[in-house]
Amino acid sequence: MPNAYYNYLKNRKADYYERKTKIQKEISHIYHEHGGVDGYRTIQAYLLRKGIYISKTTAHKYMNTELQLFSIVRKKKPNHEKGTAHKVFENKLKQNFTAEQINQKWCTDFTYLFLTDGSKRYNCSIIDLHERCLIASITDKHITSDLAKRTLQKALASQPGIDTSQLILHSDQGSQYTSKEFTEFCESIGVTQSMSKAGYPYDNAPMERYFNTLKNELIYQHYYHSEEELYSSIEEFAYVQYNHVRPHSYNNYKTPFEARYGG
Repeated sequence: MPNAYYNYLKNRKADYYERKTKIQKEISHIYHEHGGVDGYRTIQAYLLRKGIYISKTTAHKYMNTELQLFSIVRKKKPNHEKGTAHKVFENKLKQNFTAEQINQKWCTDFTYLFLTDGSKRYNCSIIDLHERCLIASITDKHITSDLAKRTLQKALASQPGIDTSQLILHSDQGSQYTSKEFTEFCESIGVTQSMSKAGYPYDNAPMERYFNTLKNELIYQHYYHSEEELYSSIEEFAYVQYNHVRPHSYNNYKTPFEARYGG
């Protein structure tokens, strides 16, 4: 009997280490496949999708403590464009980045990107605060009011039946959003504008986080030699990887699409 119990414990221990080794191999594979940008919470979410059930504590232990794998964090570059304002609006969000309904609160902002020849391109994006879904994204050569307007038009076109009178669009006080062209367009379609206090990026934190994610998980991983490469990569990341594949901590590690449509 003692020998049988000893063998049971021995086999159980062997099974534990075999499973642990397989899980750690999977963690390493996911980590390197994604360019080292995932933290242990996101790694755990990807493991769950593969039917591998471990706690966040275990994921942290296996990934950070034993494998010594850590998510890559890069410093964010300042990106505040200031110009003469036609009209500035009050901050209606006041850092309340939750929304009870879809298409109730949107955030928008610009960021800059580089081609290998050193030339700049500008991306304007809009996300829905309800579940952080990326609603619209356009990249262009110039950072203009027209780019902001076209991005908003694209976002609205993607949401049939949207009641714009119930929509708040939050941005910074960049001249593109305070311009006569943009403010009058918003007024004409009934969209309520809201703006961060000048110099307070945390007033638009969800957009800051999205652009950090875009750059860390896509832009900094590749070289872009042409506009076509850059533009198509951003579109693929925004509408496929970010919305449909990548788990989001705000949604309890569901993707924005799953959280938006109940998947």
